[in-house]
Amino acid sequence: MPHRVASFLPFSSSNISQIKNAARSRTASRNASCESSRNNSVSGGSPAYDSESDDQQAAAIKTHDLIEAVKRHHKLSLPSFGRSASPVAARELNPASCSVAAVDWSIESPPIIFHGTREDSTGAIVSGQLFLDIKDDAVDIDSFKATLAIHTTYKRPCQGHCAECQNKVVELQAWTLLDHTTRLHRGQHAFPFSALLSGDLPASTNTPLVSIAYEFKAVAQVARASTGTSVPIQLKFDRTLLVKRSVPEPLFPHHSVRVFPPTNIKASADYLSVIHPTSTNKLTLKLDGLMTHNEKVKTVDLWKLKKVTWRLEETIKTVALACDRHAASASTCGGGVRGTFRNETRVIGEKSLQEGWKSDYTGHDGSVDMEIDYAVSQARSSVGELKYACDAKTADGTEVSHTLLLELIVSKEYAPEGKAHQATPTGTGRILRMHFAVVVTEHSGLGVSWDNEAPPIYEDVPPSPPAYPLESPVDYQDLEPLYARPSSIDASAEVSDEEAS
Repeated sequence: MPHRVASFLPFSSSNISQIKNAARSRTASRNASCESSRNNSVSGGSPAYDSESDDQQAAAIKTHDLIEAVKRHHKLSLPSFGRSASPVAARELNPASCSVAAVDWSIESPPIIFHGTREDSTGAIVSGQLFLDIKDDAVDIDSFKATLAIHTTYKRPCQGHCAECQNKVVELQAWTLLDHTTRLHRGQHAFPFSALLSGDLPASTNTPLVSIAYEFKAVAQVARASTGTSVPIQLKFDRTLLVKRSVPEPLFPHHSVRVFPPTNIKASADYLSVIHPTSTNKLTLKLDGLMTHNEKVKTVDLWKLKKVTWRLEETIKTVALACDRHAASASTCGGGVRGTFRNETRVIGEKSLQEGWKSDYTGHDGSVDMEIDYAVSQARSSVGELKYACDAKTADGTEVSHTLLLELIVSKEYAPEGKAHQATPTGTGRILRMHFAVVVTEHSGLGVSWDNEAPPIYEDVPPSPPAYPLESPVDYQDLEPLYARPSSIDASAEVSDEEAS
C-alpha cells in the first residue's frame, strides 16, 4: 500500500489516462487476491484460518502505512486545477502592497452626512491622510495620485451587453500628490487630502435598479529600479466611502383628514412625515361618523372596524442612461436625456392588526381611536444587503420615495337605538384606503453641518465694542443722594422711634 500512495501523489498533475490505467490494475490485483484466498479456504481446514489471519495482519500493516503516508503528504498540490502561487498572483491579491512599499489611509473627518435636503444642505467635508510605507532603505516613487468619484451602476441597463451603459463614473476631485520621481527613505510618509462634497449630491444608495457609490482610488507607481523588475509596479488602493443624508424632523406632526363618501366616515391621522429606518414610528388615527340614526324605525346603523393593515412601500424610478454608441437608438426621457425609463415598487414593512383600538358607540356619531406602530423591516438579502433605501433624488432622473399605505376593513351592522351591544351584521363591508407620503432618512447622530462647527473667518468677526469717554456724561454731584435700606430695618426703626416718643 505505501508504494501505491507514493505512486498516486505524482499523478495529481499527470495525464488522466494514466490514472485510469493505474486504477484498473489495482482492481485486477484485488480481484486476483480475493480469488486465491477463496480457493485456499475451500481446499482445506486449518490453512484457511491461517490465511485469514495473515490477511488481517497484512491489512492492519497496510492501514498503518497508509495513515503515515497521508500524514507526510497532508497537502496535495494541484497546479493544473488550482490558482497559481507565483509572485505575480500574490501582487494581484494585494495590489496596495509590494516588497518595498505599501499604501494605506486614515480618515480624520467625522462620518459623511449631508444635513438637510438637496436644496438646503451645505455639503460635507472629507479629509484624511494617505500613507506611503517604505520598507526599503530608499525607494523611488515615479508618481502618486488619488481621485474621488461617484460610480453609478445600472442593474437593468439600457443595453444589457454594454459595460458603458451599465456603469457611469463622474470624477469629483483629483489630487496629484507626487508629480515627478521622488526618492523616499524608510518609514511612513503622510500625504493629506480634503474635499468638500456639494449638498446636492446623492447619498450612497443600493436598490434593485441602480446603486450609487463613492469610490476613492489612489495609485502609486514605484520605479522599476527600486523593485528590480522590467516594468514599474503600480500600487492601487481602492476604498468606498459611505455617504448619508439626514433630513431634520418637523417640529409638529402632520395632520391629514380623509372623508369616504357615500358614508359619513371621516378619518383623521397625525404622523411624522420624516421617519428613520431603525426606529419605531407612531401614527394616531381617529374615525368619526360610524353611526347613522334611523328615526322612523328607531334603529341605528353601525360601521365596526374589523381589520387594520399598514404597509410601507418604496418606489424606485431611474433612467438607465445610454452610452454614446447606443444613444442614437435609445428613446428621449425628457431634458435631452437619452435612455430607458425603469421603475419598481417593493414593500419594506407590513403588518395586519385585528385588535388594539378603542370603540365608542355611546355618543351620537360613534368613534374609534387607535395608535399604530410601524417600522421598516430590517430583513437582509442573501448577500447581506438591507432590503430598503433612504429617500434620494439625483439630477439624472433617479428618485427613491416612500409611502405609508393604510387599509381599513369596516363591516356594517344594525342595532336597536341605545343598544349598540345587540348589533346584527348586515353582510355589507367596505375597504377604506389612505396614503401618506413619508421621508425615510438616516439619523443625524451627534454631528452638525460643517459650516456650523467651523470657527469664524476674519470677514465674519464683528467690530470691537465702542470706546467709552473718560469723563462721565452726567454730573452726579447735582443728584440727590438715595439711601436704600431693607424694609425690615425701616419697620424696626419706626417702632423704636415710637417707643422713644
